[in-house]
Order: sequence, then C-alpha cells, then structure tokens
Amino acid sequence: MPDAHAGAALVALESSVIAQGLPRPHNLALARTVEAAIRDEGAEPRTTAILEGRPVAGVDDETLVRLSATDGLAKANLANLAAILATRRTAATTVATTAWIAHRAGIRVMATGGIGGVHRTVGEEPSHDVSSDLTALASIPVTVVSSGPKTLLDLPATRERLETAGVTVVGWRTDRMPGFWVADSGLPVDVRCDSAAQVADIVGARDRHGLPAAVLVCVPVPESHAVEPGTIEPAIREAMLAARERGVAAGAVTPFVLAWLRETVGDRLLNANLALLERNARVAARVALALAGRPDRLS
Repeated sequence: MPDAHAGAALVALESSVIAQGLPRPHNLALARTVEAAIRDEGAEPRTTAILEGRPVAGVDDETLVRLSATDGLAKANLANLAAILATRRTAATTVATTAWIAHRAGIRVMATGGIGGVHRTVGEEPSHDVSSDLTALASIPVTVVSSGPKTLLDLPATRERLETAGVTVVGWRTDRMPGFWVADSGLPVDVRCDSAAQVADIVGARDRHGLPAAVLVCVPVPESHAVEPGTIEPAIREAMLAARERGVAAGAVTPFVLAWLRETVGDRLLNANLALLERNARVAARVALALAGRPDRLS
C-alpha cells in the first residue's frame, strides 16, 4: 500500500543496521539520531521492517527498541523475503528490501550507510559472492543515498557491476566514489552533484523516461572521521588471510573480518559509521525535499 503521505518529503531507512549492524546501545541511539536528523532537515523518516510478515514503512519508537534489543532477528534479503512474508516472521530490512518496501509505498528516497556488492576473495579466482543489493539497485527505481560500497568489498568489481546494471552513480560534492569508511576509493562517479536540486534533476529525468534502475548518491564520510586506505587495507588483507587459514567461509567471512577489524583498528570504524549514517540521512532529506517540490514529480 502506498504511504498516506507519499507526496511529501519522505526518507526510507533500513533496519538491519539497527538489528545486526551496530553494537548496543549505539544501535538504538543511532536509529533515533538519524530519524531526528531527517526531521531537522524538514522531511519525514520511515524506518522499514517486516513485522509478522507485514512490510512496514514507518515503525514506531517501541518497535525501534524491539529491533535493537532482539537477539537472532532475521535479516530480510531478496532471496528469503517471500519465505519471511509467507511464514509471518519479523525481520530487519537490508538495502535491497528497504528499496522494495520504499518503492511499493511510493517513497522515492532512502538512506543507508554502505551498499553491498562483490565480495573480496583471497585467492586468484573472481568472487561469485555478490550482494542482492546490486540486483535491487538494477531493478527498483529508487534514489539511494549512501557512502558508496562497503570498504570490505572488491570496490573495482562492484563499480563495474553498478555500471553493467545501469545504476547512475552520483558523487555528492565529489568526483570520486567513496568506499564507506574511505572517502575516496579512486574510482570515478558518473556525475557530480553539488546540490539536492541537481540530484532531483537526474532522478526526474530517470523517471520521466522510464529508466528502471536506481540512482545511487554517494556521500563521502565526514573528513574528520574518514579512514585512510593505508590504514584499513592492510588490516582487511590480514583479516582475509586469517579467515582463509582458519577455514572461515561463505557468510561467516564478513562477521569474522569485522570482528578482526574492531580488534586491530578500534573505535575509529564505529565512529565513522555513526558519522556517515547521520550525514547520509541529512543529504537524503534534502533530496526528498527537492523532489517533493518539483512540478514534474511523478506519483
């Protein structure tokens, strides 16, 4: 069902970052901070979730508390979404499922931290582990504001997949695609935008001409919280090698690497996460306001 205020400036938010992405109590505090930042910019937040098999765009604070405090909560992606809906389970939403919920609710903009993509491998063979975020971005015409692909990914391969999928990669006041904790991945964007109005022009053109893919707005992590590639890359490579030596594979690799990085890099990564999530929410609110004020807005 479309949101009752679908013509207003709305910003959809994922809930996986609350349920699985951040440690307690930072997760609940961040969820409230991000919603408040969007309201402070003049837009309205809509945190998404699957509640007892029902897709919801806009949970209340009591539900935020529950999402932040429940151990073992399911994470809804495109592969397991139908099963979660059919069995009436409660689940947190990823970028992919947030995009799906937002689009069906008539919400044109969503904010997140980093998107998924092509995972790294330690050996010579290319990775076949690819996030369903890329599938969603290729097929759901929303506007996703993030800090680019997550640093743990194979960033060049992910950038190539975005191009292949027809996703327009916008640099928010930058000519280079950020890589989540890293402000500059060294990879180009398709177009630079210095204002929300410029982003709205691109989204409007995409919608008027029926192009099917998302617009990905990439916002660099705030400079004071950015991590230098020379600091993080050796730690990631070390963690990946350790994972291979210990037989860690498939879905267990990312949690292993993240735990390794928390031990070796410390709180810098958590602080970067919190800072970029709030900045992305503010940029998304400005884009949503620009789109809501356009006379050629498509309903």
